[in-house]
Amino acid sequence: MSSIKTAELNLIDEFLRGESKGYVLDFSNRTMGEFFQIEFDVDLYGGDYETEGSSKASHLRCFLKAVDDATAARALRRLSEYRSAMRRKPQQDISPLAEGQVLAIVSRLESGGNINGAPPVPVFNRKGFEALRDQLNSLWKMDPRPRGYAFEKYLKVLFDTFGLKARRPFSLTGEQIDGSFDLKHETYLLEAKWHQDRIGSDELRSFQGKVDDKAAWTRGLFVSFGGFTDVGLVAFGRGKKVICMDGQDMYEALDRNIPIDIVLERKIRHASETGQPFAPVADLFPTES
Repeated sequence: MSSIKTAELNLIDEFLRGESKGYVLDFSNRTMGEFFQIEFDVDLYGGDYETEGSSKASHLRCFLKAVDDATAARALRRLSEYRSAMRRKPQQDISPLAEGQVLAIVSRLESGGNINGAPPVPVFNRKGFEALRDQLNSLWKMDPRPRGYAFEKYLKVLFDTFGLKARRPFSLTGEQIDGSFDLKHETYLLEAKWHQDRIGSDELRSFQGKVDDKAAWTRGLFVSFGGFTDVGLVAFGRGKKVICMDGQDMYEALDRNIPIDIVLERKIRHASETGQPFAPVADLFPTES
């Protein structure tokens, strides 16, 4: 356990509280879970941090008490940075005194040398991201035809790694499906292409037709390693049941340790809000300047 004190936890709760008790900054349950998984490789809602209650603040409080000092300090420093960068509330709403007190707690935790606690169990080993990224790069060395099959197999491994229950390619009468996977209890058909040329509207419409022929709740993911033409995306149109991912998306997500399931969730939300089938990872997960 960390050496953080009850009075310090109360101060932290007050500093990070959003609109009412139980809130943390402007996080929803989903975005707070994403934040901890991306930033700290921790499943905040996986059951290990629920002894204090079910609210976001309770999960955070339990987490800060359970982990070692170094992890608690790193989480608090990152949350403080996030708090300072928030633009939803006026900057003057941040109390300089409270912020200074929280940073003092961070400094104490960083220098305390507590060896009683243990780092949280990672959701996914960081080295695994590098291995998947390097496997993706290795496909470049293959001849085009075997590379296409290898790419499909790679995607199955990639999706299975992040709990998406991928299924290998299968054939139906008159058509070939490159695979399927489950995300949040929704079934997605998969089309995968490793072409150096970018995909246009004809291929997207053909895949949309395959999706439309299935059950009404079926959706689709079109993965084009070479990307998509701007003209093709415009011609394909908005409001479809297909989202798109390219090779740069996969490489950047793995290079930045962003889980693929979270990438897909963010793409789906973007498509739901805008009607656009494609948005690059660089736009969905902007880096801080």
